[in-house]
Amino acid sequence: MSRLLEAIELYPVRIPMRHRFRRVDHREAVLVRGPTGWGEFSPFPDYPAEVTTRWLASALEAACSELPEPGRHRIPVNATVPSVSAEVAAALVKESGANTAKVKVGDPGLPEGADEERLDAVAEALGPDGKIRIDVNARWSLEEATERLTSLSRFEFEYVEQPVATIEEMIELRRRTGIRLAADELVRLSPDPLRVVESGAADVLVVKVQPMGGVSRVLDFAARVHLPVVISSALETSVGMYSGLLAASLLRDLPFACGLGTVALLEGDPTLEPRVGFDGFVEVKRVEPDPVLLKRWRPERARAAEMLRKVRAAAEVLT
Repeated sequence: MSRLLEAIELYPVRIPMRHRFRRVDHREAVLVRGPTGWGEFSPFPDYPAEVTTRWLASALEAACSELPEPGRHRIPVNATVPSVSAEVAAALVKESGANTAKVKVGDPGLPEGADEERLDAVAEALGPDGKIRIDVNARWSLEEATERLTSLSRFEFEYVEQPVATIEEMIELRRRTGIRLAADELVRLSPDPLRVVESGAADVLVVKVQPMGGVSRVLDFAARVHLPVVISSALETSVGMYSGLLAASLLRDLPFACGLGTVALLEGDPTLEPRVGFDGFVEVKRVEPDPVLLKRWRPERARAAEMLRKVRAAAEVLT
């Protein structure tokens, strides 16, 4: 693995977020240039090397292997709404042009009623034909999820993403509410993602390319399950977003909009053609970083060194 790292080029970038998301206000990524193109290594700062090996495997797949040709030319995407004010939420939805929105709810420390105000604003911005899904990131207990979903039932959610943490809680919540549930963390963090399917804990599977280890692994997983798969992003730049778009383009069916419109949440991008949505779709096109933008977004020396250290740590574990 050390020889492989010597054969590729690494470019750290650090880009501000338009709105704080997943407890970060900057998105950090190491862009990887290899013999077949560019990949991206962008795990979140608190992830240990044992987890980030999958992210590195995905980056190396994109940079060092021949990826298949896309199966579709554009992908329907949802608007992604962080825990922002109702006014900002409405603006994000209208800006996206999408008819589906995924809204983050359940963040700790928010005033009572903030989630419902945000959802009302999103619903109004989408109009009567819009679809809303919410993402709880497994923050609710079973009892809290039952109560909250009952009180929010008027929104008629398309699905609710990971409201509770465990398979057993998901099964019981499906029984209690009859609401369509999607599994994200249960798929992404499980040593055996197929167990989620076999247990009957979810109606939809949310799959992210970097955390799963690359396009080929995502497509292999999708081919082995009978549930609908929604490809979502891990807040990549446009370089890494291509892997998600490619995977989505190669799925047999796309019954739901994908969560691949998140480049719009960044203040900038290392490419001249950011993969942002237009009228609710993102074009499946591979783009490369621009040398000027790589310099613009390069972090200060100590931060860049720490980001490169994380790549090497992941490589050591992966070996």
